Amino acid sequence: MNPHKIERAGFLAAMISLSSCARPKGAAPTAPPPTVYVQTVEPREVPLYVEAVGSLDGYDNAEIRARVRGFLQSQNYKDGARVKSGELLFAIESTEYVAAATAAKATLDRANVALDRNRIQLDRDKGLLQSGMISQQDLDNATAAVADAHGQVLGAQAQLQTASLNLSYTQIHSPLDGVAGLALVRIGNLVGQDGPTLLTTVSQLDPIRLNFPLSEIDYVKFPERVRRLSIHELGWVKAQLATLDSGGLAEGSDPGVEIVLADGSVYPHRALIVAANRQIDASTGTIQLQALAANPDGLLRPGQFARARFRRPHEGQNVLAVPQKALVDVQGTYSLAVVGLDGKVQMHRVQLGPAEKGLQIVEQGLSPGDRVVVDGIQKVSDGTLVNVQAAPESPSPSAASATKN
Repeated sequence: MNPHKIERAGFLAAMISLSSCARPKGAAPTAPPPTVYVQTVEPREVPLYVEAVGSLDGYDNAEIRARVRGFLQSQNYKDGARVKSGELLFAIESTEYVAAATAAKATLDRANVALDRNRIQLDRDKGLLQSGMISQQDLDNATAAVADAHGQVLGAQAQLQTASLNLSYTQIHSPLDGVAGLALVRIGNLVGQDGPTLLTTVSQLDPIRLNFPLSEIDYVKFPERVRRLSIHELGWVKAQLATLDSGGLAEGSDPGVEIVLADGSVYPHRALIVAANRQIDASTGTIQLQALAANPDGLLRPGQFARARFRRPHEGQNVLAVPQKALVDVQGTYSLAVVGLDGKVQMHRVQLGPAEKGLQIVEQGLSPGDRVVVDGIQKVSDGTLVNVQAAPESPSPSAASATKN
């Protein structure tokens, strides 16, 4: 055997022997303490909000319907276009309605001629009665003929009015300024056959309505939000919305209502609550509110879902809060891992308050200055010795919201 290999093998055996002598018999290697990341808890401000899922609707929505029977002759606007009040939207073939109006006018003319003739006859008979040439019965008959002719005139006037209305219904105009939806019936189709046919809907979109529920508890907490709503006219509301858009507060120091869109972005124009339903919905424990928001670009459309959000005043100030990921949940009981000065973990049972944007307010069980494990919580239990590292500071909810917007 190679003498160098023999020498190397002897050296390794000697090292193993020394190592065996240094470690107590049966002892396992000691693992280093697990590394965890902690945050020191200090009083802070956590903005708290009332939030509710709502839906958007036009300020005014006018259903455009065919009120007379006929074939649709023309569509005089482009689908989805803005229209003005009084603008022609549709036309229905009007030949039979023109004929009906002409016939009614002729009937009225004949009735007027008959009335004039009977009045002349009545005046003549009055003179003849005085001269004794006719009887009282003849005069009574002439008087009745005038009354009958007058009735015929009134009936003919009503027929002409009805025919004129039906003729006017063949020209369908927009009743308001707004955006007209897609046409539901195309040119050449028969409309009004079995009742007023819906042709399209015109919606006034500026301002736009936001309908959302408010819980009964929040309704009781914030009565100023729904006080004296009945006195608010549209002109006043528009002035208040302009104030909110400029960064100010509406009357009564009202900051308005934020509208959070489906993608999580905050709509740049705040809304103002303008109406509340008459009753609380007993099945949901909520009251339905309506708010108006400026919509100058028409970005918001009826049917969109949006979240209404406004700040809870005087709440969330000088509170202790931790990231929600730091919580240990055991059958509905929550605890936090707090690292003492000796580097050992103590599990603190806590009582929780509201949560907002990943932060959980702790009402009991935590003190200012406590070091709470926020990362590595799965590695520890009560009494575990840990290696502490400072976790990066998470931005406050208000700062995170400002950065996102």
